[in-house]
Amino acid sequence: MNKNEATSLTPLPAQHWDLRIRPRGRWFDLHLHDLWRYRDLVYMFVRRDFVSKYKQTILGPTWFLIQPLLTTIVFVVVFGNIANLSTDRLPKMLFYLSGNVVWMYFAAVLVATANTFVGNANLFGKVYFPRLAVPVSLAISHLLTFGLQFLFFMCFWAFYAVRGADIEITGAVFLFPVLILLMAALALGMGILFSALTTKYRDLRFLLEFGVRLAMYATPVIFPLSSITGGRLRLVLLANPMTPIIEVFRLGFLGQGTLHWGWLGYSAGFALVALIAGMVIFNRVERTFMDTV
Repeated sequence: MNKNEATSLTPLPAQHWDLRIRPRGRWFDLHLHDLWRYRDLVYMFVRRDFVSKYKQTILGPTWFLIQPLLTTIVFVVVFGNIANLSTDRLPKMLFYLSGNVVWMYFAAVLVATANTFVGNANLFGKVYFPRLAVPVSLAISHLLTFGLQFLFFMCFWAFYAVRGADIEITGAVFLFPVLILLMAALALGMGILFSALTTKYRDLRFLLEFGVRLAMYATPVIFPLSSITGGRLRLVLLANPMTPIIEVFRLGFLGQGTLHWGWLGYSAGFALVALIAGMVIFNRVERTFMDTV
C-alpha cells in the first residue's frame, strides 16, 4: 500500500453541523422554532411582497388606498343610495369603508396564502427553508397594507367627526389588536389549508376566489347585523366568523355595532381550529407536494 492509498483511508475528523434536516414523522411535529431562526428570510419575503406588488406602476402604493376608496364609492351608490340599505344612522362612506378595510385584509391574505405551494413550487424545489415562512410573510405584508388603509379610514373618520357626525370611539376600541390577531389567524389558517388542497385539486383556486367574493355578502360589510332581526339569515351571518370581528370594529371606532362575547369567542375558536388544522395538513403535504405540483 503506497502513501497516497494510506492517506485516502484515513478517517475524516468528526464534523459538527449547526442544522440537521430530518423528515417529519409526527402530525404535530411542526418545527415552529424554525420560523424564528429564519426571521431574516421572513423579513425579506415581506419586503419583496410589499414592494414588488405595485412596482413599475404609475400610481405605485397609492393603489393601496384607491382600491378600498373605489369599492366604497360603488357601495355607497348601489347599496346606500339605490338599494337604500340601513347603515345604523352612520355616514354611508364611513360605514362601507370600515367594512371594506377589514374584509379586504382577510380576503387578500386568504387568497394569497392559498397559492403558497403552486406559486412557489420552483423555489421550494431548490432550497430548504421552513415553508411556513411564505404564508406568514404574506400575512405580515398584507398587514402593512391594512395599516395604510386603516390610517386612510381614520382620515375620513376625522373629517366626519369635525363635521359633527354621530360617531364616537367606544371602549371596544381596545379590542382592536385582538381583532387583528383573529383576522390574521383565520385567514392564515384557512389559506394554508386551501394551499395544501390545491396541490392536487387546482380547481379549488378558482372556487376560492369566487367564494371569497360571495362570502362578503354573508358578512355585515354592506348592511349592519342589527338590520337582520331573526330567522335563518341571521344564523347564517353569525356562522361566519368574520361577522363578530366587523361588528366589534364598527362598535369601537364608530359607536354602532354589536359586542357579544359568545360570538367573539366563536370567532376566536374557529380561527384557532383553522390555524392548527391548516398547519398540520400543510406539514403533511409539504413532504410530498413536489410529486403532484
